[in-house]
Amino acid sequence: MGNESGQSNGQTEPGVAMRNGKEILLQAFNWESHKHDWWRNLEQKIPDIAKSGFTSAWLPPPTHSFAQEGYLPQNLYSLNSSYGSENLLKALLNKMKTHKVRAMADIVINHRVGTTQGHGGMYNRYDGIPLSWDERAVTCCTGGKGNKSTGDNFHGVPNIDHTQDFVRKDINDWLRWLRNSVGFQDFRFDFARGYSPKYVKEYIEGAKPIFSVGEYWDSCNYKGTYLEYNQDSHRQRIINWIDSTGQQSAAFDFTTKGILQQAVKGELWRLRDPKGKPPGVMGWWPSRAVTFLDNHDTGSTQAHWPFPSNHIMEGYVYILTHPGIPSVFYDHFYDWGSSYHDQIVKLIDIRRNHGITSRSPITILEAQPNLYAANIGDKVAMKIGEGSWSPSGKEWTLATSGNRYAVWRK
Repeated sequence: MGNESGQSNGQTEPGVAMRNGKEILLQAFNWESHKHDWWRNLEQKIPDIAKSGFTSAWLPPPTHSFAQEGYLPQNLYSLNSSYGSENLLKALLNKMKTHKVRAMADIVINHRVGTTQGHGGMYNRYDGIPLSWDERAVTCCTGGKGNKSTGDNFHGVPNIDHTQDFVRKDINDWLRWLRNSVGFQDFRFDFARGYSPKYVKEYIEGAKPIFSVGEYWDSCNYKGTYLEYNQDSHRQRIINWIDSTGQQSAAFDFTTKGILQQAVKGELWRLRDPKGKPPGVMGWWPSRAVTFLDNHDTGSTQAHWPFPSNHIMEGYVYILTHPGIPSVFYDHFYDWGSSYHDQIVKLIDIRRNHGITSRSPITILEAQPNLYAANIGDKVAMKIGEGSWSPSGKEWTLATSGNRYAVWRK
């Protein structure tokens, strides 16, 4: 279980954003964004992103990469990528600063593509570019001369050995550069299963991002293809990861995603755990749970584990009225038409105007196959599903409604 206390002393201290609990994130790209002059495209949308109420926009990996999507980095100090030039990135970051939307950097430090062949004929040296590491920087399990990995292997490319002091020093310097010189304020740690969370703690303490979130993604509990009702061991693994970062980082709530996308198909009983709480990480440690429906891996053109498209709004009603830190996916907000955009903005307005935060108390009132209803902080009530329901008492007024959902406010 999480510890929800803590005082802040100003915006530079890491974790301050988690303590106020008012974060609303936008994942501001998808798997195809590198084809679309992305930094320039986003710059035009910053006024709308700010006006919509997002506190932070997660950007794709900003550095030079072997793969255009950015997830096979090579020269970490080059900010010329398939998303645009260094100048365009800096213009975007300046515009975000002007509109008070924080920029979240996608931090890919589990693996790095080498420039030259070394030990064993593998591309496991980094000659001729900044951070010119030799084979000791690469784990012995992925063709280097370093130590064994402290996490899971990312196959096909050299995995970085974070046990090496020189590696951690260089990564810390690079993260401080992103934070203090380039202008990123928040971090998203890619493939967080690949190395020990104690290193995430060290990197956060070194670079002091305002907000951090890790991608600790492993499979939910299934019996064959059937999603089990009890996902406590799944959410416990994510909680253990958060704990091991010194509670400095939030984590994506993959448990909630897995349960919610099954629940909306007429199994809404899943949204109440045996103790009457929300069944994801959000139910145990809401101030560290970043809730979401889809991202560039699960949705977009990769579609590894997509949320059912005809239930997207019920999903957003759930995460945007509930505790946790909600994250909205670019595609739903900008590519699916103005109706989705405007419905989501309305939900964000309700969240902000009624003071719902990551820690708001919640009472689940109904969790039946076709009806889920909850009261959040005694300020907002909501229902999703085919079943009809409304809160009792004259003080409630309808705030917004749509297909299979309704939200009331006091």
